[in-house]
Amino acid sequence: MPDNNPEENILDFASVQAIITTESVQVHAAELHGVLTGLVCAGFPFESPDYLAMITDLFNDGENLPVKVKAIVKLIFSDIWKNILDDSYGFQLMLPDDDDSIVERGHALSVWVQGFNLGFGLHQKDKAIVSNDVKEVLSDFAEIANLSDEMEEDENNEQAYFEIAEYVRISSLLCFTELGVPPETKPIKDKLH
Repeated sequence: MPDNNPEENILDFASVQAIITTESVQVHAAELHGVLTGLVCAGFPFESPDYLAMITDLFNDGENLPVKVKAIVKLIFSDIWKNILDDSYGFQLMLPDDDDSIVERGHALSVWVQGFNLGFGLHQKDKAIVSNDVKEVLSDFAEIANLSDEMEEDENNEQAYFEIAEYVRISSLLCFTELGVPPETKPIKDKLH
């Protein structure tokens, strides 16, 4: 059965990267997703639109983002929140498809964790206290970011890539569990007439 949700169809790595590239914004789709995820996992509030200014400053030299890129950033931000709050752990990293080369996927994973650490640091810069588990995650992500792009297409590298990507995904959820701030739910007021 085909996926009829147009938002989900444009939120895959290739579609997001195509929009970014077409609009001449110099950012990797995985890095953008990583930065936004890092912000969310560090406790950035859902209700604040300030993430758009941060993304604009980081990736477009403070110039307004093109309309299509701004729209995709908003969709990604909402999608991250939807999936990170999903009780069935539906959150996924925005990475190239499995049929892309291991070099491309490895590079994307590397820039995703760089982005995560950047986004996390942007929000946590004034909050020095994090648990040892979160410190270890950030340290591990820094090491993953420095992995070599020179990988051969073989079963061992494929297995290592999948294990590292899953570790990154689960570790991101751990950071959110510890520091994330779920959106406020406003009580529905009973109307008495």
